[in-house]
Amino acid sequence: MTDAVIRRVTTLDLKFEPQAWPWAEAHRARVEAHFAERRRERPELWNGRVLIARDPVFANGCFSARYFEVDFASFLSWIDWGFPDKSVFNSFGMGALRCADGAFVMGEMAPHTANAGRIYFPAGTPDTDDIADDRVDIEGNISREIEEETGLTPADYRGSAHWDCVSVGAALALIRVLHVDVPGEAMRARILANLARQARPELSAIHLVRNRSELSAAMPRFITAFMEHELSS
Repeated sequence: MTDAVIRRVTTLDLKFEPQAWPWAEAHRARVEAHFAERRRERPELWNGRVLIARDPVFANGCFSARYFEVDFASFLSWIDWGFPDKSVFNSFGMGALRCADGAFVMGEMAPHTANAGRIYFPAGTPDTDDIADDRVDIEGNISREIEEETGLTPADYRGSAHWDCVSVGAALALIRVLHVDVPGEAMRARILANLARQARPELSAIHLVRNRSELSAAMPRFITAFMEHELSS
């Protein structure tokens, strides 16, 4: 099992600094062929623009990094091929919805998505919509993803004062616990009703997790590491 490292911080300093990605350019033909094959499997995949990170620093309760813009085809190929360029990493935000009865809420990705069957907190790869001047707004990214996936808005939850930065290999999840004043089953029903109103929802199921026995192999290691930490504290 891949080792996970969890670092708790109170502030994020995430800068947007445009640059080329030499690895992607060096493998352009192979990247395009791979993405064409992936699209034959899942035609809904779109080669948009996403953000990838470099130069991580943890100091004085702050996590800082620099992000730059890449095409999704290159990003997906880098992931599928086992993260061959070690100079960059995948850093993204996640909203860990925690209900009044202690249950954490997770979604199962629908079959038409790139991560079909995986179970985790509402999240999405940062993209160009998350750039504000020269900053990357991860908090805004989380709010947008939560609303798209669950229908909840910032008025429905309260964010913790800290972030748990969970590193596993080339992935670094920036997780913030978001407290909701609703019991788990009621929240699950509310989200399912929202999904039922969508023509093609990103989520196919909603899972509640209250203890370690409810963790699943369908959850990425950064999720299970975070949950093991939270449920033991």
